[in-house]
Amino acid sequence: MRAFVTGAAGFIGSTLVDRLLAEGHQVTGFDNFSTGLREFLAGALANPRFHLVAGDLLDLDAVKRAIGDADFVFHLAANADVRFGPENPRRDLDQNTIATWNVLEAMRAGRARRIAFSSTGSVYGEPDVFPTPETAPFPVQTSLYGASKVAAEGLITAYSAAFEFQAYIFRFVSILGERYTHGHVFDFYRQLLAHPERLDILGNGRQRKSYLYVQDCISAILTAAAHAKEPVNIFNLGADHYCEVNDSIGWITAALGLAPERHYAGGDRGWIGDSPFIFLDCTRMRSLGWTPQLTVEQGIVRTLEFLRDNPWVLEKRR
Repeated sequence: MRAFVTGAAGFIGSTLVDRLLAEGHQVTGFDNFSTGLREFLAGALANPRFHLVAGDLLDLDAVKRAIGDADFVFHLAANADVRFGPENPRRDLDQNTIATWNVLEAMRAGRARRIAFSSTGSVYGEPDVFPTPETAPFPVQTSLYGASKVAAEGLITAYSAAFEFQAYIFRFVSILGERYTHGHVFDFYRQLLAHPERLDILGNGRQRKSYLYVQDCISAILTAAAHAKEPVNIFNLGADHYCEVNDSIGWITAALGLAPERHYAGGDRGWIGDSPFIFLDCTRMRSLGWTPQLTVEQGIVRTLEFLRDNPWVLEKRR
């Protein structure tokens, strides 16, 4: 495989790069380093089968040049700061939707005809069915992030029909693990370092979420790429269980040996557009032989251990 990975210096992207190189593939990584960290690519940069391009996905000509003779695109670059969408509505449109169109146009100009895309379970909004299957109807969108991902999915499926691309669309829950640089574990840990006696929590703590360990996520992507054969393949990715935010707080504070006073902002969601319950039906992905290796609790603790062992990551994110 000659792989082209967008967001290659990011949390999931850099982990995928390492796995692809370990399997013997040629990999070109593309990143503008707005959030990605070059340190995550230290191992890849020492590999002669890896080529890194610093560039912006909003520069179509740059993407066309970089994609070269790649035959498989893994499009992971995105604006992942869901909660701040209303502060800058253009960001989700540019970084999630327009950037995806540029990737598809670069594929059309080159030879790549297969694309794996990191979508989100947020596309389901606030569904009526749990666990939520891929066939659930899309609701009225309440999240700018979710809306931008729905639009990107639409572009990918339309290009697949028009230009005979093969697409793999993955609707993730939140991903955790090594190289994690934003999200609730990061936020709680940083708070507890600053004031271990107090923890401020968005919402009421009873929001229910499912999480997936990053290596399990990468295994699912590569399993689907190897075995799913339809022109458009859509998969939910998540664990087969969920937890409350309060459960996660309990696991984090226990691992740190702390018992902070909890202060809740109130309400049933963390921010505008946040879904208070995300739990996906992953039967379709499991039918290909994939099974997550870590539980939600194990993934959260593993993430915390990474942050404790790598304090430089918190410094980079200040």
